[in-house]
Amino acid sequence: MPQVELINKENKPVGKVELPDDIFGVKVNSELLHEVVHNHLANKRQGNAATKTKGLVSGGGKKPYKQKGTGRARAGSNRSPLWRGGGTIFGPQPRDYSYRLPKKAKWLALSSALAAKFADNEVVIIDDLSLIEPKTKAVKSMLKGLGLDNVLIIVPEKNGNLELAARNIPRVNIARVSELNVYSILAHKKLLILKDAVERLKEVYLG
Repeated sequence: MPQVELINKENKPVGKVELPDDIFGVKVNSELLHEVVHNHLANKRQGNAATKTKGLVSGGGKKPYKQKGTGRARAGSNRSPLWRGGGTIFGPQPRDYSYRLPKKAKWLALSSALAAKFADNEVVIIDDLSLIEPKTKAVKSMLKGLGLDNVLIIVPEKNGNLELAARNIPRVNIARVSELNVYSILAHKKLLILKDAVERLKEVYLG
C-alpha cells in the first residue's frame, strides 16, 4: 500500500497514512474517465429546449388567399414554416438526455480518477478539519496555509460547520465519501482528504 504524509491544519507532518492499492493504485483508464464524465454531464442536462411546430403556432385557421388566380404559390395557412412567424421544421423538442452506466464501470472510473490524482501528487491527507462554528474566514485561512485554492475536500460523512463555512468560497467544494463522483474529482486541482475519509472509502467501495 502506498504511504503518504499526514498533515495537520498548520501544514505540519504528524505521521503517515496508508492508502489502499485497490483505490489509489489502479491503472488509470482515460477512456473510461471520459465516458463517465460524459454520462455525468448528460444526466445533468435539462433537455427542455422546445420550438413550436406548425400545429402549435397560434392562428392560421383561415386560408390566406384563394387557391387559384392570384399568380402566387398555393398556401393553406400563414403559420406554415415557409411563412414569417410560422412553425419550425425539425426544431428541438423536450427530451431526456440521461442514460445509465453499470455500477462496476462507475466504481472503476472513480478509483481511476483518485489514482490519477495520487499519481500527479495532487492528494493531501489531513488529520482533522473540525470547526467550532461555521466561519468562512477560518476555512479560507486554513486553505491558504496549506497552499490550496482549487480543492475538493473529501469528508467521511456530513460535516455541517465545514460545509456551511466552505460553500461561498470559489473553487472550493465539499464531498462526502458516499457522494463522490468522477467529475468533481477531475474538476479540482487538488484533493484534500480527511484521514477518517480514507477509512470510509475502504468501507464503502471495498466492502
